[in-house]
Amino acid sequence: MTNAAPLVSARGISKSFGGVEVLRNVDLDLMPGEVHALLGENGAGKSTFAKILAGVHRPTRGTIELGGKPVEIGSPIGAQRLGITLIHQEPISFPDLSVAENLVIGQVGAKPLGRVRWAELAKEARRLMGLLNVPIDVTVPMRGLSIADQQMVEIARALASDSRLIIMDEPTAALTPKEVETLFTIVRRLREEGRTIIFISHRLEEVRAICDRVTIFRDGDKIETATTASLSDADIIRRMIGRPVADYLHRGTSHVGEVALSVRNLTLPGRFENISFDIRKGEIVGLGGLVGAGRTDVARAVFGVAPATSGVIEIDGKPVSIKEPTDAIGLGIALVSEDRAIAGIFRSLPVETNITAAVPKRIAPRGIIRRAVEKVLAKQSVDKLSIRLASVRQPIGELSGGNQQKAILARWLLAEPDILILDEPTRGIDIGVKAEFYDMIGALAADGRAILLISSELPELLALSDRILVMSEGKLTADIPRAEASQETIMHAAVPRSGRHTVSGAAA
Repeated sequence: MTNAAPLVSARGISKSFGGVEVLRNVDLDLMPGEVHALLGENGAGKSTFAKILAGVHRPTRGTIELGGKPVEIGSPIGAQRLGITLIHQEPISFPDLSVAENLVIGQVGAKPLGRVRWAELAKEARRLMGLLNVPIDVTVPMRGLSIADQQMVEIARALASDSRLIIMDEPTAALTPKEVETLFTIVRRLREEGRTIIFISHRLEEVRAICDRVTIFRDGDKIETATTASLSDADIIRRMIGRPVADYLHRGTSHVGEVALSVRNLTLPGRFENISFDIRKGEIVGLGGLVGAGRTDVARAVFGVAPATSGVIEIDGKPVSIKEPTDAIGLGIALVSEDRAIAGIFRSLPVETNITAAVPKRIAPRGIIRRAVEKVLAKQSVDKLSIRLASVRQPIGELSGGNQQKAILARWLLAEPDILILDEPTRGIDIGVKAEFYDMIGALAADGRAILLISSELPELLALSDRILVMSEGKLTADIPRAEASQETIMHAAVPRSGRHTVSGAAA
């Protein structure tokens, strides 16, 4: 980081939504050639501040200087013209257009397409993806890419513009460790070029690895700006949530009952093959593996989103047919998807509608929605899960990521499922809300529910799971008892190797 004048100087930045002040009098300088972390719980104000810089929101009060000159950032296009790029937490794309088209669309200063030179377009797209060292076919539609690959395309798209300030909002949430290191290599290079990076993350180990300074937000206020090295993890957490956090990664052993869900030789060609496992009532079974190993595909097959072509699923010892999600819901299965933006929430609809979406018979027994019942059920869920919002009529898209995730969980809890599949339930959620989620998941297991927990965070799997299944390249490679599980044993089973044998109940 240089001793030059700040690239960005924000003074007295405040923002209100519907009369609720979410950001108050924030002063912050961002220096050229630094990676600056914004930390805080969901709803603390960090993403709102970043979106003000990116032109997504206009501040209610306050001023911004860029390169020493006052600026008004009225829109994302306006921000882009000023050399500011925002990489969103949830990948935003045109799903039916190709990767190459997504990389160039909307780029300020790009030549008018006129007659598209497809070969040149593809060549430039391959060059951009090559900067990330990611082997993605740039001619395929975005719709077919994994969340991780979509995120990498977003990052490459940001590199396509000559941005002075790049804002990364949870950019590593869906990336593998190898992809994270690739991203960090790029970030370090951008820093050396004198660019400024805002890095928003809930993973403190990543902040320590890449960030020069940190700014901590809490309840809309800026609490402190300091060098990363000057604060311990305990210091950061205490400032984020206003209290010390005990060992929240801890769960006692639960009592398990009979087998609730049994999967035998489940196969979907090109995705996974011969997957077999049991989950008992009151048991949390973790499912680990690298991104692309097939974990989400298995979850989607069990829930009927993309059914397997062969194999048997049993509920309480009886074979069942699950061809679509309504079959699964009728059998007492719920799925909290990894991609809440696309497969989880109805962004423009009220929170109450989102929460009650899985129980239509309770709110509309004769086909006409009873608004009073919908409101009561939603408020009960909001209180039970401590969802922070202005009103249950508020569009769910206005809530923080953690509160959106709570609302999705509330939806499925209203359906009273016996089997709960949680796919990356805490992705992009801060430490304080994670602690709440861990308590909720533990309570659900203690209540007798069978839970399949998919997570890319190894500490999370180790803390919550009674057993851990591991997948690699579409195959089940390990079934590890809690007492024998460690980050090393999980990664040993997750890393692809030739000659590996699949397993049925024992670690490879």
